[in-house]
Order: sequence, then structure tokens, then C-alpha cells
Amino acid sequence: MPDAAAEEPAGDGLPTATVILKPKRARPFFGRHPWVLDAAVLRVEGDPTDGAVVDLATHDGQFVARGLFNSASRLRVRLYAFDPATKLDAGFWRSRLEAAVRLRRTLGLDAPEGAARLVNSEGDDLSGLIVDRYGAYLAVQVTALAMACRLETICDALCDLVGPQGILLRGAERGLATLEGLHLADRVVRGAAPPGPIFVAERGLRFGVDLTEGQKTGSYLDQRDNRHAAAAYARGRRVLDMFCYAGGFSVACAVAGRAASVLAVDSSAKAAALARANADLNGAANIAVETADAFEKLDALKAAGERFGMVVLDPPKFARSRASLDDALRAYHRINRVAADLLEPGGILVTCSCSGSVSRDDFLEILAGVAQRARRPIQLLECRGAAPDHPVSASCLEGEYLKCVIARVP
Repeated sequence: MPDAAAEEPAGDGLPTATVILKPKRARPFFGRHPWVLDAAVLRVEGDPTDGAVVDLATHDGQFVARGLFNSASRLRVRLYAFDPATKLDAGFWRSRLEAAVRLRRTLGLDAPEGAARLVNSEGDDLSGLIVDRYGAYLAVQVTALAMACRLETICDALCDLVGPQGILLRGAERGLATLEGLHLADRVVRGAAPPGPIFVAERGLRFGVDLTEGQKTGSYLDQRDNRHAAAAYARGRRVLDMFCYAGGFSVACAVAGRAASVLAVDSSAKAAALARANADLNGAANIAVETADAFEKLDALKAAGERFGMVVLDPPKFARSRASLDDALRAYHRINRVAADLLEPGGILVTCSCSGSVSRDDFLEILAGVAQRARRPIQLLECRGAAPDHPVSASCLEGEYLKCVIARVP
């Protein structure tokens, strides 16, 4: 498929077809859930192109909502408006983006040298669109074909609202792109790319961000507040930071938290180099960085009888679908079980999951199982989620993916 961003459907934001729901399938959408799966669709009246505006109606013809169509996806329609008078035109998308940017300003996340998520997909009623700001640059990630079709309109509005020096497009995860029939290459879509890593401020710390090759859109902004919550427990402790990526938890614990020392480990040599650079940038001489497989390193530390006052576990997504859930739960249990053995009495466990398929209850049950197998109590001190610039829609709780538990292990 050619670049979908060049294929914006013609029209005035009004529907070109109507998607009819099967009987007794309309309730979630009257409740403003934005995802209409193909299994809920009875038929399509009309011949909409992919990305076109369509109305959603009950089997007996009652209007439900207005959204965007994709015949290539199981997620057949994404809903954006629930008033039949609303046009999904350029003015509509600008108003949604303006509301999202306004929220971040209200949250105090508009400092020119800082970084924040400006658009969080369903959480900002813009399903399929993520926009992160890093200083004077924006990184845009599109996860829906319909949004890719409107990329030019979106970027025009972002330029007016934010005035970035450049907007970089980052591709969706391979699985998501395949499911959507979406093929977008990473590229600069407005202005110019930064000449190298850029540096952003975070609560008195500085971090280098690679907008062209870094993971996600360049950094893990969702963990911003969790890094500093963890640092509050780090004073005087020997800290182990597994899956450290760019060293966010490591630097926060070493500098803001005044940890005695930090061992940061990641399997990626590029990530480890970035963590080392961020440690140096913040004058954190007490951070040692290693490149190693996390599972192997955890086992080796346990076999060597090492002990830590704090262990941070922030692994990548273990479960990318419900089909891989059981394997993911075993992986989470394994790393937390070893972490418990590595903690000295009274040690602090900071453990995270970014797998949306793993529920908060699933994750807490893993810790209960670890406590039973380790024969050590685990005291839950804080159960946290993503930073507030990653809002979750109450109508689409599937958007709540990040779990961060801070616990004490006596």
C-alpha cells in the first residue's frame, strides 16, 4: 500500500455510508466506547472508502455515532462524535487538538525545555493518534489508517497550535500497522529533524532523547512521575535498575534520590550507551551501566549472593495480545520472584508492566504469588499508573496500560 497519508478522502466531514450494528450490540457505543469491531457489524449501507466518514446506526436505523471506516481492520469503525450535527472536518480535528494542548498547559507541562505527551489517542478522543513534544520538536505516531489519511490536516493544526521547529513521524508497532493495513515510513513531515539527540529537562534533571531511532517516540514520558516517586525511596540504598533503557529511573534514583549506588542493565547496547550518557549529563558518577540479558543477569546476581536495597523492574511489553498473556504472566512472575530474592530485608521493589493485556488485578496477583513462593511478605506502598499527560477515557478503559507498584519486602 502506498503511504496512506497521501490518500485523504474527499468530502466535507459528513458521512458517505452507514454501518449497521447487529441487534443488541449498540449499548457500548451509546456509552461512547470508540471501537466498533467487525463482529458487531450487521452490514454496511453504501460503499465507503477506507478512511471515509461513516455513521453508526442500530439495526432499526437509530443514529448512534459518527466515525471513520477501515475495511482492512477488525476495528471496523473508530468513533469520534456522538451528535449527528458534528462534521468530522478540518475544524473538528483542530478543535480536538486544541483541547488536548490546553490540558497540558493546565497541567503545567508546557515549559519550552521540557517534554510531554500532547495527544494520547483515546484518552483525548483522538483514537489512533499520539503526539509527544520534546522541546521544540514533535514526534507523531499514527496507529490508525483513518488518522494517517488526515496527517496533513493534523500537522497543519499542530504547527498553528504549538509552532514546532520540526514534526517527525514515527511508525506504529509492526503488529498494529499490519492489523490496520497501515504502512508509514519514519520521516520528517514538517520543518527539519534535530541534528542529533536533543536534551529535555525533567524536575531538575536532563535527558538526551533520540527522536529518530529511540524506542516509542524517543522516550518513556508515561513513567515521568513514577521515576521521581521511586527516587523518594532510594536514599542511601544500593539500587538495581533492570531494563533501564535510557536510564530514567537510574538517574532519578542516583541524583534526586541520593542512592548510594545504581547498577543499570539493558540488553541493548544502544540503550546502555544512552543510559551512560544520561548519567554523565547529570553528573551521576555512582551509576554503573552494563549490557546484558535481563533474565540471565538477574539469575547471575542471585547465584552470586548479591543484595540490593532497591530493585526496579521496567520491562518491555511482554504481552502484545491476549494470546500471549499466559507467557507474559510467567515472565512477570519470574523476574519479580528473583527480584524479591535479591532484596535485603526492608528493601524496595519498584515493578512495572506496560502490557495492556495484563490487568492491574493480574499484576497484583503476580505479586501475591511471588510473596507466597518467596515466603516473604510484600507490602504495597503505592499503586501508580501513567503520568497525567497520558489521560485514560472512562469510556475506553483499555487505554489504561501502565502499572507501577512500589512495594516494601520485609
